[in-house]
Amino acid sequence: MNRIFEMPDQYTRIFLLSHMRAFTSLAGHILGSHPQINGYFEMHISYEDVSDLDKALDLYRQYETLKVNSRYLFDKLLHNDYRLATGQPGALDMKILVALREPEQAIRSMVALFAAKDVADPYASPAEASRYYVERIESLADFCRSSVQPYYYYDAECFQAEADALLSKLADWLELDSPLSERYHRFSQTGRARRGDSSGLIHSGSIGESRSDYAHIRLPDEELGRARAAYRDCRALIVDHATDALTSRSQASRSAR
Repeated sequence: MNRIFEMPDQYTRIFLLSHMRAFTSLAGHILGSHPQINGYFEMHISYEDVSDLDKALDLYRQYETLKVNSRYLFDKLLHNDYRLATGQPGALDMKILVALREPEQAIRSMVALFAAKDVADPYASPAEASRYYVERIESLADFCRSSVQPYYYYDAECFQAEADALLSKLADWLELDSPLSERYHRFSQTGRARRGDSSGLIHSGSIGESRSDYAHIRLPDEELGRARAAYRDCRALIVDHATDALTSRSQASRSAR
């Protein structure tokens, strides 16, 4: 994942590396609503050479107009199929954000979302959703262990519990000229399948105060135990290697148990 490539355009890239159901659509819409940032949805491409950077810019311009005097292009990578080659220091102008959500709510939310679709999906199975979660956060830990680029970490739960602190941190980390807002725009791809959250919550236009805990979805004890152990170990490594981090007080308390 460490091949070198040069920047083909004037846009610094923002990459959010995370997993499904970690409030990444919310993050993308909040960032994408800032006047300096283009992008909000998942483009489903890898970034391994200069042509991929061109591809991302072309893909975004199929749906949206680049903002005047903007300086960033955002994408999120949520699957192990899509890779980010960070290269050597200075080879690519980028900002990397990494976020994890604790397993029980992330997996339940995943199962609920995919079970509601019109076609059968493997992620509607608690076992398959748990497998994806574990494999994804282990891959993120491997990336963070070996990346030559600095990155910033936050607990996804901060969007609910400590939104003001998180938005302030994100604005600082990205060196934005103005604050980020809890309110965001709705765009042409908002709520569309394969572009991000298709549950309907994303249409609210602001950070929600209450969300379902999907308590009716039962996760097998063995699968949940494996996911909790992976989260504990991977999160500790990712936080330890981060340039800076914002961790939720509630998650810090759970991890210490």
